[in-house]
Amino acid sequence: MASLHQIREMALAVETFLPCATPDTWISTAIRPDCEATLLIDHANCEKKAAATALSLMHRYTDNAALLNKMSRLAREELRHFEQVTQIMARRDVAYRPLSASRYAQGLHVGVRRSEPGRLIDTLIVGALIEARSCERFAKLAPHLDEQLGEFYSSLLKSEARHFADYLKLAESLCDASQLLERVTYFSSLEAELVTAADREFRFHSGPVTGLH
Repeated sequence: MASLHQIREMALAVETFLPCATPDTWISTAIRPDCEATLLIDHANCEKKAAATALSLMHRYTDNAALLNKMSRLAREELRHFEQVTQIMARRDVAYRPLSASRYAQGLHVGVRRSEPGRLIDTLIVGALIEARSCERFAKLAPHLDEQLGEFYSSLLKSEARHFADYLKLAESLCDASQLLERVTYFSSLEAELVTAADREFRFHSGPVTGLH
């Protein structure tokens, strides 16, 4: 089990890696009572998609032992988080319903190269950014939520920070430092735009939402 000091170090690593902080206007929307159902549903969707991504990587890159090990553990944890979110939803009478996807993940994946090993390197960097952003948003939301949800989001920080580190270490193993920095810089610029530009719909990874009253 990680110590408080280790958790703080991981949180600092996440903040250093991300290109910008989540806008306060997004936080203000996320903590509104009328947005709680959407927050929980989309959070559940994110956990399910994260598990699916890990399993997809395991199927695609069967000869990478380190990746298989990390993604197997990650998929199990993400599915457990999905179960925990849906349990909280059930206790709050929040029905699981379809939600349109935010532009966030698609906006990042559009920059992924098509040929290998660039495709895998880029996919891992995108994974690192998504996990890091999730970790940062859980940390920012937790103090503003009710006790149950705040404690749950705080409990996710350690695993999300570790998932970020796992993705980044796997990417580091496939290229030299200069290439990694070039690709991280490229995807960071995409990510910054996606989380700071105005969105029409509130989602866990959306930018600030316009038109809500």
